[in-house]
Amino acid sequence: MHAILVVVSALAVTVLAVGGAAGVATGWVAPWGRSRVLRPRLWGWGSLIAATGATVWMFVGPLNGRPHGASVYVAWAGWVLFMVGLLIRIRARRPGRAPRLPPASTRAAS
Repeated sequence: MHAILVVVSALAVTVLAVGGAAGVATGWVAPWGRSRVLRPRLWGWGSLIAATGATVWMFVGPLNGRPHGASVYVAWAGWVLFMVGLLIRIRARRPGRAPRLPPASTRAAS
C-alpha cells in the first residue's frame, strides 16, 4: 500500500510541476482554469512552488515514516512552501496593478 501512495503522490506533484512549468514558459493554463486565471505566468510560478513544497513535505514527512530530529522542521518547511504556492496561485486570479499613466493635458488642442 505504501508503494501505491508513493507512486500516486509522485504522479500528482509531477502533473502540478509540469503545468506550472508550462504556465511560466508559455502562459498556458489548463482548460478548466483558463476562465479564472488572469495572470498565467504568476499562476505557473505558484504551481512550481506548491509542487516543490508538496514534494518536500510528503517525501520527508509522512511518506518517509515517522519524522524525527531535523526532518520534522524540513517537513513543516515544505508544508509552508506548499501553502505559499497556493497563495500565489490565488493571487494569480486577481488582476495586476494598472499601469500608471501620465497626467492628461488640460489644454485644448488647437
